[in-house]
Amino acid sequence: MAASKTKSTTFKVNQQVVYPLQGVGQIISIEEKEFKGEDVLYYIIYLEVSDMTIMVPTDKAEGLGIRAIVSEKKSQEALKLISEEYEPVTADWKMRYQMNLDLLKSGSVTDIATVVKTLYHRSKVKELPILERKLYDSALKLLTDEVSFSLGKTKPEVEQLIFSRLESEE
Repeated sequence: MAASKTKSTTFKVNQQVVYPLQGVGQIISIEEKEFKGEDVLYYIIYLEVSDMTIMVPTDKAEGLGIRAIVSEKKSQEALKLISEEYEPVTADWKMRYQMNLDLLKSGSVTDIATVVKTLYHRSKVKELPILERKLYDSALKLLTDEVSFSLGKTKPEVEQLIFSRLESEE
């Protein structure tokens, strides 16, 4: 199925993109499908982390926060942010959870790095409640995924880099 010539797309086939809260995916095709009697152009995105293929209307992608992988410079900024001095956050875990969830939903690599840093340091003070632990694990996975693609390193290498930066402030 060829995409309509009148519709433009932000992303290209085979491009790596970030889907907030889901991780890095690859656009495997751009296809036109009929939906409610109208032809709609979709990105077909394969998310390796969850082994899932999703269809996202091209005109809704930006609103969903789908974006290109950040540059190497942005990845380095996120890694630098992790090693900066930690500022304690509210002790109220529900409020903290919501703040961190909102940061993760924003999808920016620096916001994800902030969540990793905040929850990592918080876990050193006191064990995280289960929901926060899941949020931390998710943020760490998202950060590792994107930075590994951005810097062209393996996920274990990037994870090691993240932990060495987190512990450099202690």
